[in-house]
Amino acid sequence: MNTGSDESGGAAVASERAHVSKARDDAERALGSRAPEFVKARRLLHLSWQVGVFIIGLAVVGAGIVMLPLPGPGWVVIFGGMAIWATEFVWAQLVLRWTKRKVTEAAQRALDPRVRRRNIVLTSVGLVIIAVLVGIYLWKFGVVMPWKIKDQ
Repeated sequence: MNTGSDESGGAAVASERAHVSKARDDAERALGSRAPEFVKARRLLHLSWQVGVFIIGLAVVGAGIVMLPLPGPGWVVIFGGMAIWATEFVWAQLVLRWTKRKVTEAAQRALDPRVRRRNIVLTSVGLVIIAVLVGIYLWKFGVVMPWKIKDQ
């Protein structure tokens, strides 16, 4: 029990609380602009800084959206653009926090043995169905290359 004395046990508890508090503060950074102080001190410079960050983030998010149907890491690039926006805009910081929380929850659910077993069974059933459909197609039509189709 800490009675406010200068015993080493009380100091250790206080330093541990301070360490936990600092770790929590680092994890939950304050919302708002992370621009350098000299930029924040001048209104016009800060506004142009925000416009630049928005345009760069928009270009990155746009590239990610283009990569969704095309080859490339579309979602990773989109979240990278959101991270760029989050350096200046509170709404992007909140979206990233929400996304991180949801991804963490999904990862925890996926590690549940019952969910893993269910996913493995569903994947196996899906692969069997696809194999049967491909087998039926090949039995009915055979292997015919499109460029070797005879005139009918």
